[in-house]
Amino acid sequence: GARRAEIELISTRSRLLNKMLYKIAVCALIAATHGAPTLDAAATVSDGHWGSDELLEAVEHDAPHGRELFPMLIRAHKVRASRDRARSASHTADVARAGEPMMSIGDKNPAKTLEMLQLNDELNTVVKSDSMCSRRHAMARAAGLAAGLTMAQVNKPGFAAATKMVKLGADNGQLVFVPDEIEICKGDSVTWTNNKAGPHNVVFDEEAIPEGVTQESISMDGLLNDEGATFTKKFDVAGSYAYYCEPHRGAGMNGALTVA
Repeated sequence: GARRAEIELISTRSRLLNKMLYKIAVCALIAATHGAPTLDAAATVSDGHWGSDELLEAVEHDAPHGRELFPMLIRAHKVRASRDRARSASHTADVARAGEPMMSIGDKNPAKTLEMLQLNDELNTVVKSDSMCSRRHAMARAAGLAAGLTMAQVNKPGFAAATKMVKLGADNGQLVFVPDEIEICKGDSVTWTNNKAGPHNVVFDEEAIPEGVTQESISMDGLLNDEGATFTKKFDVAGSYAYYCEPHRGAGMNGALTVA
Protein backbone atom coordinates (compact mmCIF):
# COMPACT_ATOMS: atom_id res chain seq x y z
CA GLY A 1 0.00 0.00 0.00
CA ALA A 2 2.35 2.74 1.19
CA ARG A 3 5.29 1.48 -0.89
CA ARG A 4 3.14 1.24 -4.00
CA ALA A 5 1.88 4.79 -3.48
CA GLU A 6 5.44 6.09 -3.16
CA ILE A 7 6.56 4.28 -6.32
CA GLU A 8 3.56 5.66 -8.24
CA LEU A 9 4.41 9.19 -7.02
CA ILE A 10 7.98 8.88 -8.32
CA SER A 11 6.75 7.49 -11.64
CA THR A 12 4.35 10.41 -12.05
CA ARG A 13 7.13 12.92 -11.36
CA SER A 14 9.35 11.25 -13.97
CA ARG A 15 6.65 11.51 -16.64
CA LEU A 16 6.04 15.18 -15.84
CA LEU A 17 9.76 15.93 -15.98
CA ASN A 18 10.10 14.27 -19.39
CA LYS A 19 7.17 16.32 -20.73
CA MET A 20 8.72 19.51 -19.38
CA LEU A 21 12.13 18.67 -20.94
CA TYR A 22 10.45 18.19 -24.32
CA LYS A 23 8.65 21.52 -24.09
CA ILE A 24 11.83 23.31 -23.04
CA ALA A 25 13.67 21.82 -26.03
CA VAL A 26 10.94 23.03 -28.42
CA CYS A 27 11.08 26.47 -26.82
CA ALA A 28 14.87 26.47 -27.26
CA LEU A 29 14.48 25.67 -30.94
CA ILE A 30 12.20 28.70 -31.29
CA ALA A 31 14.76 30.77 -29.40
CA ALA A 32 17.59 29.63 -31.66
CA THR A 33 15.60 30.55 -34.75
CA HIS A 34 13.77 33.71 -33.73
CA GLY A 35 15.45 34.91 -30.55
CA ALA A 36 14.18 34.34 -27.00
CA PRO A 37 10.52 33.24 -27.02
CA THR A 38 7.94 35.65 -25.75
CA LEU A 39 5.09 34.63 -23.45
CA ASP A 40 2.82 34.21 -26.47
CA ALA A 41 5.30 31.89 -28.19
CA ALA A 42 5.77 29.82 -25.05
CA ALA A 43 2.04 29.57 -24.57
CA THR A 44 1.60 28.45 -28.16
CA VAL A 45 4.20 25.70 -27.75
CA SER A 46 2.60 24.32 -24.61
CA ASP A 47 -1.05 25.42 -24.97
CA GLY A 48 -0.56 27.43 -21.80
CA HIS A 49 0.47 24.44 -19.65
CA TRP A 50 4.12 23.83 -18.83
CA GLY A 51 3.52 21.09 -16.28
CA SER A 52 3.39 23.44 -13.26
CA ASP A 53 1.90 26.81 -12.43
CA GLU A 54 5.27 28.09 -11.24
CA LEU A 55 6.85 27.42 -14.63
CA LEU A 56 4.24 29.47 -16.43
CA GLU A 57 4.64 32.24 -13.86
CA ALA A 58 8.38 32.19 -14.50
CA VAL A 59 7.82 32.75 -18.22
CA GLU A 60 5.33 35.56 -17.52
CA HIS A 61 7.69 37.21 -15.04
CA ASP A 62 10.67 37.07 -17.34
CA ALA A 63 9.05 37.90 -20.70
CA PRO A 64 9.99 41.64 -20.50
CA HIS A 65 13.64 40.71 -19.98
CA GLY A 66 14.00 39.16 -23.43
CA ARG A 67 16.99 36.85 -23.35
CA GLU A 68 16.87 36.01 -19.63
CA LEU A 69 14.25 33.27 -19.93
CA PHE A 70 15.90 30.00 -19.07
CA PRO A 71 17.43 30.80 -15.64
CA MET A 72 13.83 31.21 -14.48
CA LEU A 73 12.93 27.70 -15.60
CA ILE A 74 15.33 26.03 -13.23
CA ARG A 75 14.16 28.23 -10.35
CA ALA A 76 10.56 27.27 -11.11
CA HIS A 77 11.59 23.62 -11.09
CA LYS A 78 13.20 24.13 -7.67
CA VAL A 79 9.99 25.69 -6.30
CA ARG A 80 8.04 22.68 -7.47
CA ALA A 81 10.66 20.29 -6.08
CA SER A 82 10.51 21.98 -2.67
CA ARG A 83 6.74 21.54 -2.59
CA ASP A 84 7.10 17.88 -3.56
CA ARG A 85 9.73 17.33 -0.87
CA ALA A 86 7.33 18.66 1.75
CA ARG A 87 4.63 16.27 0.55
CA SER A 88 7.08 13.36 0.52
CA ALA A 89 8.28 14.15 4.05
CA SER A 90 4.69 14.18 5.29
CA HIS A 91 4.00 10.86 3.59
CA THR A 92 7.19 9.32 5.07
CA ALA A 93 6.18 10.45 8.54
CA ASP A 94 2.77 8.84 8.11
CA VAL A 95 4.38 5.57 7.04
CA ALA A 96 6.76 5.64 9.99
CA ARG A 97 3.92 6.24 12.45
CA ALA A 98 2.05 3.30 10.97
CA GLY A 99 5.06 1.09 11.63
CA GLU A 100 5.36 0.01 7.99
CA PRO A 101 8.77 -0.66 6.39
CA MET A 102 10.02 2.24 4.29
CA MET A 103 11.85 2.15 0.95
CA SER A 104 15.02 4.24 0.69
CA ILE A 105 14.00 6.31 -2.32
CA GLY A 106 15.25 9.86 -2.71
CA ASP A 107 12.96 12.74 -3.55
CA LYS A 108 14.69 13.16 -6.89
CA ASN A 109 17.02 11.11 -9.04
CA PRO A 110 20.44 12.82 -8.68
CA ALA A 111 21.28 12.04 -12.30
CA LYS A 112 18.07 13.71 -13.47
CA THR A 113 18.87 16.77 -11.35
CA LEU A 114 22.30 17.11 -12.97
CA GLU A 115 20.77 16.60 -16.43
CA MET A 116 18.24 19.36 -15.70
CA LEU A 117 21.02 21.73 -14.66
CA GLN A 118 23.04 20.97 -17.80
CA LEU A 119 19.95 21.35 -19.97
CA ASN A 120 19.40 24.79 -18.45
CA ASP A 121 23.00 25.78 -19.21
CA GLU A 122 22.76 24.50 -22.79
CA LEU A 123 19.55 26.42 -23.46
CA ASN A 124 21.11 29.63 -22.16
CA THR A 125 24.04 29.08 -24.51
CA VAL A 126 21.65 28.60 -27.44
CA VAL A 127 20.00 31.94 -26.67
CA LYS A 128 22.97 34.06 -25.61
CA SER A 129 26.11 32.87 -27.39
CA ASP A 130 27.46 34.85 -30.35
CA SER A 131 29.31 31.76 -31.60
CA MET A 132 27.59 29.67 -34.25
CA CYS A 133 29.52 26.59 -33.15
CA SER A 134 28.70 27.06 -29.47
CA ARG A 135 24.99 27.48 -30.27
CA ARG A 136 24.95 24.43 -32.53
CA HIS A 137 26.72 22.19 -30.05
CA ALA A 138 24.55 23.38 -27.14
CA MET A 139 21.37 22.80 -29.14
CA ALA A 140 22.46 19.26 -30.03
CA ARG A 141 23.24 18.43 -26.40
CA ALA A 142 19.98 19.97 -25.18
CA ALA A 143 17.99 18.00 -27.74
CA GLY A 144 19.80 14.82 -26.70
CA LEU A 145 19.02 15.35 -23.02
CA ALA A 146 15.38 16.14 -23.81
CA ALA A 147 15.19 12.94 -25.86
CA GLY A 148 16.35 10.89 -22.87
CA LEU A 149 20.08 10.53 -23.54
CA THR A 150 22.41 10.63 -20.56
CA MET A 151 24.97 13.33 -19.79
CA ALA A 152 27.75 10.86 -20.59
CA GLN A 153 26.30 10.32 -24.06
CA VAL A 154 25.75 13.97 -25.00
CA ASN A 155 29.14 15.05 -23.61
CA LYS A 156 31.12 12.58 -25.71
CA PRO A 157 33.61 14.22 -28.10
CA GLY A 158 32.07 14.44 -31.50
CA PHE A 159 28.45 14.12 -30.32
CA ALA A 160 27.50 17.36 -32.07
CA ALA A 161 29.94 17.02 -34.97
CA ALA A 162 28.68 17.55 -38.52
CA THR A 163 29.88 16.81 -42.05
CA LYS A 164 29.80 19.38 -44.85
CA MET A 165 29.53 18.21 -48.47
CA VAL A 166 31.45 19.74 -51.38
CA LYS A 167 31.13 18.78 -55.05
CA LEU A 168 34.19 18.47 -57.25
CA GLY A 169 32.99 20.01 -60.51
CA ALA A 170 29.68 21.78 -61.03
CA ASP A 171 26.67 19.96 -62.47
CA ASN A 172 27.19 21.86 -65.75
CA GLY A 173 30.80 20.66 -65.98
CA GLN A 174 32.43 23.88 -64.80
CA LEU A 175 35.76 23.34 -63.06
CA VAL A 176 34.89 24.62 -59.59
CA PHE A 177 34.30 23.41 -56.06
CA VAL A 178 30.61 23.69 -55.09
CA PRO A 179 30.52 25.50 -52.76
CA ASP A 180 34.00 26.98 -53.03
CA GLU A 181 33.90 28.55 -49.54
CA ILE A 182 32.69 26.72 -46.43
CA GLU A 183 32.79 27.22 -42.66
CA ILE A 184 32.76 24.39 -40.13
CA CYS A 185 33.42 23.91 -36.41
CA LYS A 186 36.37 22.16 -34.80
CA GLY A 187 35.77 18.43 -34.88
CA ASP A 188 33.61 18.60 -38.03
CA SER A 189 34.44 16.84 -41.28
CA VAL A 190 34.27 17.72 -44.96
CA THR A 191 33.42 15.21 -47.68
CA TRP A 192 34.43 16.05 -51.24
CA THR A 193 32.52 14.12 -53.92
CA ASN A 194 33.76 13.69 -57.48
CA ASN A 195 30.89 15.14 -59.52
CA LYS A 196 31.73 16.24 -63.07
CA ALA A 197 34.73 16.86 -65.35
CA GLY A 198 37.10 14.67 -63.36
CA PRO A 199 39.52 13.42 -62.39
CA HIS A 200 39.89 15.68 -59.36
CA ASN A 201 41.67 15.79 -56.05
CA VAL A 202 41.99 18.01 -52.95
CA VAL A 203 45.40 19.45 -52.12
CA PHE A 204 45.92 22.05 -49.40
CA ASP A 205 48.25 24.98 -49.92
CA GLU A 206 51.12 24.53 -47.44
CA GLU A 207 51.48 28.32 -47.25
CA ALA A 208 47.81 28.83 -46.34
CA ILE A 209 47.02 26.43 -43.52
CA PRO A 210 47.19 26.91 -39.71
CA GLU A 211 50.48 26.52 -37.89
CA GLY A 212 51.09 22.99 -36.71
CA VAL A 213 49.07 21.41 -39.54
CA THR A 214 51.01 19.65 -42.29
CA GLN A 215 49.95 19.61 -45.92
CA GLU A 216 50.46 15.84 -46.18
CA SER A 217 48.18 15.07 -43.24
CA ILE A 218 45.09 16.70 -44.78
CA SER A 219 45.62 16.47 -48.56
CA MET A 220 44.63 13.65 -50.88
CA ASP A 221 47.16 11.13 -52.10
CA GLY A 222 46.04 10.36 -55.62
CA LEU A 223 43.00 11.25 -57.73
CA LEU A 224 39.25 10.62 -57.70
CA ASN A 225 38.47 9.17 -61.11
CA ASP A 226 34.94 7.79 -60.80
CA GLU A 227 31.86 9.96 -60.40
CA GLY A 228 30.55 9.60 -56.88
CA ALA A 229 33.96 8.74 -55.39
CA THR A 230 34.62 10.63 -52.15
CA PHE A 231 37.39 11.95 -49.92
CA THR A 232 36.60 12.83 -46.27
CA LYS A 233 38.79 14.65 -43.77
CA LYS A 234 38.16 15.71 -40.17
CA PHE A 235 39.50 19.08 -38.98
CA ASP A 236 40.47 19.67 -35.34
CA VAL A 237 42.58 22.82 -35.68
CA ALA A 238 40.86 26.19 -36.00
CA GLY A 239 41.94 28.59 -38.69
CA SER A 240 41.80 29.33 -42.41
CA TYR A 241 42.67 26.75 -45.03
CA ALA A 242 43.17 27.21 -48.79
CA TYR A 243 43.07 24.26 -51.16
CA TYR A 244 42.90 23.43 -54.86
CA CYS A 245 42.39 20.68 -57.40
CA GLU A 246 45.88 19.85 -58.66
CA PRO A 247 44.91 18.86 -62.24
CA HIS A 248 42.77 22.00 -62.66
CA ARG A 249 44.54 24.59 -60.54
CA GLY A 250 45.47 26.51 -63.66
CA ALA A 251 41.76 26.75 -64.53
CA GLY A 252 41.10 28.41 -61.18
CA MET A 253 39.66 25.43 -59.28
CA ASN A 254 40.36 26.72 -55.76
CA GLY A 255 38.53 26.42 -52.46
CA ALA A 256 38.58 27.97 -49.01
CA LEU A 257 37.76 26.42 -45.64
CA THR A 258 37.34 28.14 -42.28
CA VAL A 259 37.39 26.09 -39.10
CA ALA A 260 35.86 27.99 -36.16
